[in-house]
Amino acid sequence: MQGVQIVLFLVAVATVVATFAERVSVPAPSLLVVAGLIVGLFPIAGRIHVTPELVSLVVLPPLLYAAGEELSWRELKRLWRPVTLLAVGLVLVSAAAVGFVTAMLTPLSPALGFVLGAVLASTDPVAVTALGRRLALPPRLQTLVQAESLFNDATSLILFRIATAAAVAGGAVGWTGVAVDFVRLAGGGVLAGAVVAAGVGWVRRRTEDPIVESVIALIVPYLAYVSAEAVHASGVTAVIVAAVILGIRQHELTNPGTRLQLSAVYGTLIFLLESVVFSLIGLQLPGQIRDLSAAEQSWAPAVLAIALTLVVVRVAWMLPLAAFQQWRSGGRLRPSWQVPAVVSWAGARGVVPLAAALSIPLTTASGLPLPHRSLLMVLATGVIVVSLIAQGFTLAPLVRLSGLAVSPDHTQAEYVRARRRLTEIAAGYIEQIEDLEAAPPAVLAHVRRSLQAQMDLDQESEDLTGAYGRMRRDVLAVQSDALTRMYADGEIGPETHRRLQRHFDRQDQRFTDP
Repeated sequence: MQGVQIVLFLVAVATVVATFAERVSVPAPSLLVVAGLIVGLFPIAGRIHVTPELVSLVVLPPLLYAAGEELSWRELKRLWRPVTLLAVGLVLVSAAAVGFVTAMLTPLSPALGFVLGAVLASTDPVAVTALGRRLALPPRLQTLVQAESLFNDATSLILFRIATAAAVAGGAVGWTGVAVDFVRLAGGGVLAGAVVAAGVGWVRRRTEDPIVESVIALIVPYLAYVSAEAVHASGVTAVIVAAVILGIRQHELTNPGTRLQLSAVYGTLIFLLESVVFSLIGLQLPGQIRDLSAAEQSWAPAVLAIALTLVVVRVAWMLPLAAFQQWRSGGRLRPSWQVPAVVSWAGARGVVPLAAALSIPLTTASGLPLPHRSLLMVLATGVIVVSLIAQGFTLAPLVRLSGLAVSPDHTQAEYVRARRRLTEIAAGYIEQIEDLEAAPPAVLAHVRRSLQAQMDLDQESEDLTGAYGRMRRDVLAVQSDALTRMYADGEIGPETHRRLQRHFDRQDQRFTDP
């Protein structure tokens, strides 16, 4: 099959899989990996060669950007300590543990084993976000898992670059060199992402053309990534920083119509990219296995042992962290297994480790082929597949068993309370306008009636773009600002904030002048 045919086939498969996943309540990424793995076993699939540029430059930036934009800044500020411990400390420990196990069970040298550890040390924000969409976790726990997966990518990829340089050069890297490289890669990535976010924010404040806004939104992740890589900094870090900054400022940079359009455009793009990349993860594994030499055929036990090592290390890291949090609370928090278990099992691997594995050099510094590179690729891809399948299919049942999932009734009740509160705020605003005699009484009466009817205008036949429409847009703006304050003050969670913001954006479009 040719490349274009393969991509179209994967998108078609993904559409069917996504529909099936909706019915059986299974995360689509896990089913896509299984589907790709099955297709890869048939000769019709041919040999699948995925280039590093395809994943790291084309696929990865927009997926990271979308995950970063969804991050709750309010919750992140409260959780920066555990996020830091997970995103830095756990990555280093996981890389060392995987390197040790790999060197014990495979022909790989300790240096190459540590390269594999650096590849697999981080959880994947794309996979974690995709797997977590159905879980209905509490906002704080969802932010912890998602923020860890975003920021530990930067740590692991920086560690991967350093480990790869040492393995390819055939020598050790001094601690001074490691510290300098880390500061250059991480600090440069943060600076590049902040500069891109500032420039994009300046441009977006000065345009209201939805098409231009869509184009800007599509190129931002690529611009951040390429800008950072051009100065030898971390492109992944730059994309994440730009996404978080622009996500915080999204409300002030865009109007309702643009937000709705961007949501549709990005939703389509993310579906297509996730469809291709998760299918490719499973699709390329059979071909990689066929490339192994006779001495490398005992890869399966090593894959299972490495996958188990990652889980065990993660559990061993989470238990004392949870105990420390309980101690810091002064006994207000009761010891429990639920949060450590869910956070430990939510550490799926996916697109970012795949991008790192594909970028492993083919040769050493002397020009000789890198020893056992085929085995490195099989081990990395195999662990990713095992992680997405095992943890993807069982994470939702674990969340239900733990009792941590927010019930639909609770979410709906919060939504109703917030909507009622915003309706009361809008009614107060109408009273102020009425006291000032700043609008015709008939218009105010009409707006008041529509508010009492829960703003349902589907059956309305009035002119929505005249004085009534302008008044309704003013009311919606007041409610939207109040919604932002309610979210910032912690009165409502991210899901309720997103639902109501989309509702107001759609309503605003009904009153926009053509």
